[in-house]
Amino acid sequence: MPTNVEIKASLTDRERALNTAARLSDSGREIIHQQDIFFRCQGARLKLRIFAVDRGELIRYQRDDVAEVRCSQYSIARTSDPSVLVDILTKTLGQLGTVRKTRTLYRVGQTRIHIDQVEGLGDFLELEVVLRIGQTEMEGKGIAEALLREFGIEQKQLIGTAYIDLLARQP
Repeated sequence: MPTNVEIKASLTDRERALNTAARLSDSGREIIHQQDIFFRCQGARLKLRIFAVDRGELIRYQRDDVAEVRCSQYSIARTSDPSVLVDILTKTLGQLGTVRKTRTLYRVGQTRIHIDQVEGLGDFLELEVVLRIGQTEMEGKGIAEALLREFGIEQKQLIGTAYIDLLARQP
């Protein structure tokens, strides 16, 4: 199962984060509109990420809900018919909720930098260091921690839960 090291933080200055990401990036930015539908799942999270009517990804992932750099193991299956998959999964497992976001993606080496605008929540930075074969979790954590420093992220900004959990806490 592929593994990445990731961390999420709330942003107080979206423009500063965008400028930092652009400065560090190996390539230009990519704007992605996403709808993540979460389903009931024992021992992990299961979501269908919809990009368009004919494009989506079913993603199952496991990670600790802690506000620090952490490992995430995941599996992804791509689909050209996300609406049928939503129907099947909803009838079989039941939905937990939906997260809508606009993601600005930058790449820095093996790291995906996400600057997310999440509907109903605000702006966030998410780092995903995709571990290479034979690379240790500690190496990935070192990369993520160095990037957090580049962005000026403080400990109090770190978030340990998924966007779906943050939305569920909204009044």
